[in-house]
Amino acid sequence: MMLLWSWFVHQLRAPWFLWTMIVINGLGSVYGFIWYGDQLADTHPAWLRIFVPDSPTASTLFTLVLLTYALGRSIPALEAFASVTNFKYGVWAVSVIIAGAACGSTLTWQHYMLMISHGGMAVESLLYARFYTIRLRHIGYVAVWTLLNDLLDYTLDIHPWLAEELEPYDHIVGVATVGLSLVSMALIYRLVRFYRTRT
Repeated sequence: MMLLWSWFVHQLRAPWFLWTMIVINGLGSVYGFIWYGDQLADTHPAWLRIFVPDSPTASTLFTLVLLTYALGRSIPALEAFASVTNFKYGVWAVSVIIAGAACGSTLTWQHYMLMISHGGMAVESLLYARFYTIRLRHIGYVAVWTLLNDLLDYTLDIHPWLAEELEPYDHIVGVATVGLSLVSMALIYRLVRFYRTRT
């Protein structure tokens, strides 16, 4: 089992694996922006639209991280933004879908597809933590953006659309989202420190 895990970890930086992940993440990002099409069209003023498509923006950033690895480079600020937001919105989407179902929302095949894809986002952010070159200051940059995004999402009501059954609790979702932002930043930074002490 350990040999299999070691082989898998080695493949994370292998060109064939990186390019496979780039394609998967890239296509998922495109689908995500299409998914947000109606909400983007309904968001005014237009400058707020940059804060709307949270998950596809995160997966796009992570696609760029994978691309830098495929090209033999690393950009720590990009790694920080991508890893934190990719993990955060991966966990957020799965949690919100499950919470909606608990409140009475009916799950469709799309919900299960979204849970699998967003779960994958969270997992890949953790798997690649062993390669990040992030420093504490980069987490600081991410904190400014992420917490601003949360503030705007839940004060201006531009957060990703929730299931109708969950809408009455959007203030609770907002508080939980801020908490998830803090946990995501702390977790990614702790993982980077952990792997750095092992090298």
